[in-house]
Amino acid sequence: MLNIAQFRKHIIIPALSKLQMYSKDAEELLVFTCATESNGGSLLVQVQGPALGIFQMEPVTYADIWNNYIFNRSSLLTLISINFAAPNIPNATRMVYDLQFATVMARIHYRRFAAELPKSDDVDGIWDYYKKYFNTPLGKSEKDKSIADYKRFLKS
Repeated sequence: MLNIAQFRKHIIIPALSKLQMYSKDAEELLVFTCATESNGGSLLVQVQGPALGIFQMEPVTYADIWNNYIFNRSSLLTLISINFAAPNIPNATRMVYDLQFATVMARIHYRRFAAELPKSDDVDGIWDYYKKYFNTPLGKSEKDKSIADYKRFLKS
């Protein structure tokens, strides 16, 4: 499990700041997502599946974000190109070894939806948002376990 203070300071905050999408609400949503999806960064590749990185994003989702969102927003593409050396679609495996890049992709995934982000201190709201937009109703995550994983990650 990643050290939560270092994860926030060296990964989430700088990545989202470079993307010009930092907010405390976005930070906490991504902490929750990492806690739930990869046990706080313990899994870099899904055990029996295609998902990659600390947010366990599937390559199909990754490609969809690039093709149907990033490439349609030139200012976003410019920020990614300048700050993350990615003017074109990098191989999805970059999310395994580049934690800031994986964070950027998870944040952009959430950005595709018009719904307002939940408040950083609203764990139930964060769960609902995560479940609806990241894990999806068909996903395997369960509320009690996800919140317990998140609370354990906060203590790391």
